[in-house]
Amino acid sequence: MQSVTTKGAGAGLRERKKQATRAALSEAAVRLAAEHGAENVTVEAISNAAGVSPRTFFNYFDSHDDAFVMMDTQIGERIRCAVRDAPAELSPLDAVREAMAAELADVEQRHEVWSLRAKVLQKSPHLLARGLGLHMAEELDLARTIANRLDAGGGSRGDLGAGSDTGASDTGASDGDTCGGADIGLYPRLLAAVAGTAVRVSVEHWYAQSPPVAFPDIFRDVFTHLSAGLSQPPAQTDDGPSDRRSTES
Repeated sequence: MQSVTTKGAGAGLRERKKQATRAALSEAAVRLAAEHGAENVTVEAISNAAGVSPRTFFNYFDSHDDAFVMMDTQIGERIRCAVRDAPAELSPLDAVREAMAAELADVEQRHEVWSLRAKVLQKSPHLLARGLGLHMAEELDLARTIANRLDAGGGSRGDLGAGSDTGASDTGASDGDTCGGADIGLYPRLLAAVAGTAVRVSVEHWYAQSPPVAFPDIFRDVFTHLSAGLSQPPAQTDDGPSDRRSTES
């Protein structure tokens, strides 16, 4: 038992070190691009800023452009794993919310880098397009995971006539899925897309608040609106999270 525990701990430590190196490379790339422009930043410059060799860079990123776009290549997989492993009594929306909340727990500490990355992408149309393509692929993978969760629980995908492929993997689109996942079903695709939009709106609204409001409060409010079916909320005196308003009234 001790050897198994030690081996597991070692694997966890190695993975954390890999995540830290990947994050350092991506942050270095974004900071250099914000200052000099992404087209003027080389792999050598990024590697030097992160304290690793160019050879190490390509252990984490397939190309120069990926360092600006893919700040954490494992986020999508961690979210999908959390959705797959969520308690059966959780609704699909709640399972997705909890999975995303776990990934956004330190968003307030990453605010500066995320803000710089957004500016870099806005100034580089080809990077913005690449980022959008990656986002759409992740969204489709999440939709497939939601569909498989519904299948396992006997739920309905809300296909509206679309075909169903319950044996499909949740790690990517099938060869016949080039039109955007017609085999997945309407509900899983809608939930995955809405959840992604909810995260974006939460972050953007948080950025805009003055004085600052805790991000978890905003994120919770966004998903509360979704759970309520987006019915019109009562008139409020400000735009802050509902929990904060109730405690201050």
